[in-house]
Amino acid sequence: MPKMPILLLLLVGCVACTSPAPREELPDLRPGHEPPVETAEAGLWMQMEKFEQNLKTSGLRVRDPALNEYIKDTVCKIAGPHCGDIRVYILRIPEFNASMAPNGMMQVWTGLLLRATNEAQVAYVLGHEIGHFLRRHSLQIWQDTRRKSSLFAYFNLLSAIIGIPGYAYNVAQLATLGSLFEFSRDAEWEADQLGFELTTKAGYEPREAAKLWRILLEERDAADEPTPWVFFSTHPPTEERIKNLERLGRKADPGIIGEKPYRAAIDPWLETLLDDELQQRRFARTQIVLNHLLETKHRQGELYYFQGELYRLRDKEGDEEKAEQAYAKALNYPDTPVETYRELGLLSLKRDENQQARIYLQQYLEMKPEAEDREMIRAYLQELE
Repeated sequence: MPKMPILLLLLVGCVACTSPAPREELPDLRPGHEPPVETAEAGLWMQMEKFEQNLKTSGLRVRDPALNEYIKDTVCKIAGPHCGDIRVYILRIPEFNASMAPNGMMQVWTGLLLRATNEAQVAYVLGHEIGHFLRRHSLQIWQDTRRKSSLFAYFNLLSAIIGIPGYAYNVAQLATLGSLFEFSRDAEWEADQLGFELTTKAGYEPREAAKLWRILLEERDAADEPTPWVFFSTHPPTEERIKNLERLGRKADPGIIGEKPYRAAIDPWLETLLDDELQQRRFARTQIVLNHLLETKHRQGELYYFQGELYRLRDKEGDEEKAEQAYAKALNYPDTPVETYRELGLLSLKRDENQQARIYLQQYLEMKPEAEDREMIRAYLQELE
């Protein structure tokens, strides 16, 4: 998987300051808005446009036309007349995050796409970011930052990052940088409320907003590593916030959940996204992700295979038996990955169950004759003979 650029968090529309100074009230963004050249807003847009040029050529971009069109269509349903002002970049980063820059550049990270289970959940996250965009919260923060002594350092940091050709990645650094620019409580509530209004107006099921937040809280509370969450550094997940969304949901009419179209768009990427997630070695968090995906009763063979992979990689006491059980469950479904046979074969080989190992490994090669590890598997089979 490509390395993740440190510049990404600074691009967020999720940049906000906690300055106690009163902010200038700005009118909502008009469709087609472009700031006058002589304004500070134009300078901010110029910086963001430099970032965007880097994003356009980034190895992190997911360039799948079907997936990009699907996410862009979802954005346009919510943004309405502002659709033409927003440019969407899907980035292959296994963290839950979406963001909007003030010039209309939107990022959607694949960790969000993996964790959401339907279109409505994704729509409410995108609607929240569009809310920040329309209320011009990033510009308000920029104006606050200009009044701070840290502005010079901020510009130096921005300039340095823009010039980085090979991007470095560190979640802790991203989260720390994000915390310097986190939105105020009022701005977050405004974005929640406006995003909710836009998304329900687009016809989405209102109860999915709070449901996704509760899933994220469950994952956060299960985390077994100290690495901070990039998304939570700018969007504090509080009970108050969730209860507000639940209250709004109870008042709104039922709407579209969109599970089938969402799964159709994400399914071609599911194996890649799960593999990226597992490579982070955040087993407690990943287990929560798998639990909720398994509850959908969709792609069960693939999910049970990755459940086995989680146990295999975690390698705690008893995990070998749990991995075997998960792989065996995967075989009950038509969508089980071919690699399931390989893993079961290697487990059987480890326990000197040679006949069963031979059956599984031969089945693997028959189903995937061009496998990259075919020579290794053939060598095992020769030893068994």
